[in-house]
Amino acid sequence: MMTTVHNRPATPLLSLLKIIVILLAILAGAGCTREPQAPLRVGTHIWPGFEPLYLAREQGYYSSESVRLVEYSSRSDGIRAFRAGAIDAAALTLDEALLLAETTSDMCVVLVLDVSHGADVILTQPALSSLRDLKGKRVGLEASALGAYVLTRALQSVGMTPSEVRTVSLESIEHERAFKEGRVDAVVTYEPFRTKLLAAGARQLFDSSQIPGEIVDVLVVRRTLVAKHGEQISQLVRGWFKALDFIGKEGNRAASLMAQRERLSAGEFQQALQGLRFYDVEENRSMLAGPAPALIPTAQQLGRVMLVNRLIERPPELKGLLDGSFIKDARP
Repeated sequence: MMTTVHNRPATPLLSLLKIIVILLAILAGAGCTREPQAPLRVGTHIWPGFEPLYLAREQGYYSSESVRLVEYSSRSDGIRAFRAGAIDAAALTLDEALLLAETTSDMCVVLVLDVSHGADVILTQPALSSLRDLKGKRVGLEASALGAYVLTRALQSVGMTPSEVRTVSLESIEHERAFKEGRVDAVVTYEPFRTKLLAAGARQLFDSSQIPGEIVDVLVVRRTLVAKHGEQISQLVRGWFKALDFIGKEGNRAASLMAQRERLSAGEFQQALQGLRFYDVEENRSMLAGPAPALIPTAQQLGRVMLVNRLIERPPELKGLLDGSFIKDARP
């Protein structure tokens, strides 16, 4: 005799438990799925010393999903963007970083990029033959700390002050045209505009090799983003040193690649690089880490000069400004 087995209908309680188990599984799975992290936005401007950042991107040392380079037409635009929160990091001169730190506490230096040794200059019309000839003349410069700093240090060398010249605010992209049109008698500028203006007949009366070690480029990031974007910052730092390694091994090819964005020939770009020097990993460790970071005395000296010449209103607060954690284990 065949026995028929009837399936018992599920009780309401059992059905509810199944639903709860399914929902918990879905929620657990959702918790394991991370939202895509926004790229680290890094502000730069045209300057040979920042080209290894772009070389690293082109060589695939970091991706656009991880790091996004944002190019501004001038130093001033980049500083304004950082203040406004439009970017997360910026490549700046150390004096600009000190100026920024005066009003922006949420920042720290994580990498020392290079030092200018002749690439920042004061160029004049051919008729002027000495810095003293600038008295009462129109001197074009960017409305940033760097231009004012270079002008101040140059005039100091001949016993003059910026009050003895007529400064004209000019963004860097305007330097060449304003000079050629005769709207200024001199201009405080830098590469690649230096190379172009010298070719047009400008006379060089001062350069950063006369103030060695004072114009240093650094990478600053928002301190509040260090924990959240730590891996992206590490990728950026590693990519930088990989790019420097590439430049050291394949100088001609690297120069050809980097010259394109600067609108210079490979030869002109290599000549421009003669006016600056990049800091390697070990030098960065010395500058940023340890009980006595070497960048502190440089920053203190800069701060004193900037304070005396009213480029800043109070001595810079250097405590906590440097973060050497990203270069401790950096390798090219």
